[in-house]
Amino acid sequence: MMVSLLLEVCNWIGSQTPHETANSFTVVYMPSFRAAGRAALFLPFVSLVSLAQPASPSLNLIPIPREVRAGEVQSLASGVRINCAAPCAAEDAFAINDLKSYLASQGVAANTTSPVNLLVVRYGSPMAKSIYKEATPQPADAPSEFPAEMKAEGYVILPDGKGLAITAASDAGIFYALQTVKQLVTGTGTNAVLHTATVRDWPAMQYRGLHDDLSRGPVPTLDFQKKQIRMLAAYKLNVYSPYFEHTMQYTGHPLMAPPGGTLTQAQARKLVAYAANYHVTVIPEQEAFGHLHYLLTWDKYSPIGETPHGQVLAPGQPDGQKLTHDMFNELAGIYPGPFLHLGADETVELGKGQTKAQVDAEGLGPVYLGYLQRIVTDLKPLNRKLLFWGDIAMKEPDLLKQLPDSFKQATIAVPWEYNPQPRGFARFIKPFTDAGFQTWVSPGVNNWSRVYPNWNNALENIQQFTLEGQQLGATGQLNTIWDDDGEALFNANWYGILFGAEAAWHKGEASIPAFQASYGMNFHGDATGKIDQAQKELMAAHKLLKDSPYKTDAQDLLFWQDPWNPDGQRMAAEIRAILPELRLHTERAIALVAEARNANPNLRETDALDVLELGARRMDLIGLKFELTDEIATSYAHAFALQTSTVKEDREDLVRELGGINSVNGKLEDLRNNYSLLRDLYEQAWLKSYRPYFLRNNLERYDLTIQLWLSRMDRVRIAQRQWVNLKTLPPAADLGIPAPPTATTAPENQSPASH
Repeated sequence: MMVSLLLEVCNWIGSQTPHETANSFTVVYMPSFRAAGRAALFLPFVSLVSLAQPASPSLNLIPIPREVRAGEVQSLASGVRINCAAPCAAEDAFAINDLKSYLASQGVAANTTSPVNLLVVRYGSPMAKSIYKEATPQPADAPSEFPAEMKAEGYVILPDGKGLAITAASDAGIFYALQTVKQLVTGTGTNAVLHTATVRDWPAMQYRGLHDDLSRGPVPTLDFQKKQIRMLAAYKLNVYSPYFEHTMQYTGHPLMAPPGGTLTQAQARKLVAYAANYHVTVIPEQEAFGHLHYLLTWDKYSPIGETPHGQVLAPGQPDGQKLTHDMFNELAGIYPGPFLHLGADETVELGKGQTKAQVDAEGLGPVYLGYLQRIVTDLKPLNRKLLFWGDIAMKEPDLLKQLPDSFKQATIAVPWEYNPQPRGFARFIKPFTDAGFQTWVSPGVNNWSRVYPNWNNALENIQQFTLEGQQLGATGQLNTIWDDDGEALFNANWYGILFGAEAAWHKGEASIPAFQASYGMNFHGDATGKIDQAQKELMAAHKLLKDSPYKTDAQDLLFWQDPWNPDGQRMAAEIRAILPELRLHTERAIALVAEARNANPNLRETDALDVLELGARRMDLIGLKFELTDEIATSYAHAFALQTSTVKEDREDLVRELGGINSVNGKLEDLRNNYSLLRDLYEQAWLKSYRPYFLRNNLERYDLTIQLWLSRMDRVRIAQRQWVNLKTLPPAADLGIPAPPTATTAPENQSPASH
């Protein structure tokens, strides 16, 4: 390194008057250097006195960059200086201010005096080209040019001396580089450090998104949707797709919008504008064929339904196509992006009603695809690419090949499947790629109808479906959240969302173990590993249920199931053997979350931790409920058998058994108390992200269940009074108490009939 040149440039920088812009970051004007090379180009962030710590063993980055080498660790106790080489684009200023806001939330000041510097340079200048060349493992005489695949969203980060330099050829690239810088900062306040690294990074898939169900119950507040956008962008997702059956406001069709549960057009426009700053495109999905039950319950729309008050539009009804025309013309005026989503999945009623004769004559595939073509043709003036789900069309590979090129060019096929597939996912993808369609793959986070998402299913599904999509030429991934029974809490889903981001950005097979080892530190700032282990404990609990004769994971159905009715008794026999182990996993998860919080009171995303704990408590109550009700049945049978005894000790045992069932700290009180506590925790969690709309439906389930156990307390209390007054007890069946469990359990091959 040429010391004289270093001192010369240092003196020049010191003589300049820093420019403080309205966005409060420093614009650094670089002189024309008399000599090229690393020493001169990176001088603004060179520290002649190094305070660096040893290199970090793991950077815990999500997504893992395509090329990354860890460097030194530098203290941020004195903050960080952020410099933007002039001319600094407004988009870069926004990205820098976004970084500053994050750093401030971690107690790290952005100032002009810190010895640690971050330099932001748009690609194109000699300095930017040198940054790229230094970060690129290639021969010294190789051209220092961004390859084509990096220009849209790629970036480079390079450590030198005391800080980092970044360059990118696009707004998105600069933004994503600074999102990576966020992840390179760990700790808070004076304990915060910067993990320097050499990074060369760009995505494997052009479109990386999240599809969010806004029609099966919960509807997020606009503020929470903005948080969703920020978080998606932080993990380099660039698509947010809200799902509408009836919850988007249409001025031409006002009947469908539920009061309090509708995204208004004004709110949608605000969301679109907000998302654009974060390089996120909002793609609305409005169901245009199936899944229109909420609309078709209105008698005004009854004539266009395939069946009375059903789900599916009848293709032969002109007013049905007019409905789609009206909705999508309004959508196009609200959402200016290049895509709209038609839905068109699960049209299971097609051919069962008005269209039966046509389907019988022509076949289901031709009728379905014929109607889809008419919709696409009608919407051609909107000049948008139209997404459609692939579950129906994939069954007609020959017909797909025969469709006109104009239809293929106007659409994007989105095959979906939400579970691991031992035979692979090619059969979902190839009908479309072989026919010449642009294709996105759509895995899922496995949150629907569960007390907490099942990551055993989700991680493998996301990993393999996305991998095979890349291998077969899919250009996008649309990870999905569904709220089928209306109980799901979005804050439970971040684990699956972040792994979706990892899989879509990552070229090739994303590593599940690497993700699981990084999530807690990256998302929550938990250096103990306890949050990562808590997620694994709930995975183990799900697996126990799935591997039991019950053969289903921790569904909401099981949480609400009355264990004393015949169906509940059958379920009890199927899961009885695994209940203690199930509960130990869930209880460890609860304890691990508490231990992580105690170790670091400044953990991030605590609302998601609350929902993780709530999921563990709900799963634990499944086990406790069946354990306690078995014990109640056994205790009452014992008490009933003792009622004719004249032995004092037997009569004392009888009273003790009844008291254990129903008294202060009795088992019936335990059930009431636990459902009541979870009701309050659930309501609190709901209102942190959702509107009050639909909440009552779920709270009523809690209230009804609480009332059920209160009524059983009253019935047992009457039996207790009967013993005091008459020295007799009613049969257990009169109280609704089942017979005690026997030593035998359900056979291994018995499966539940109602799931």
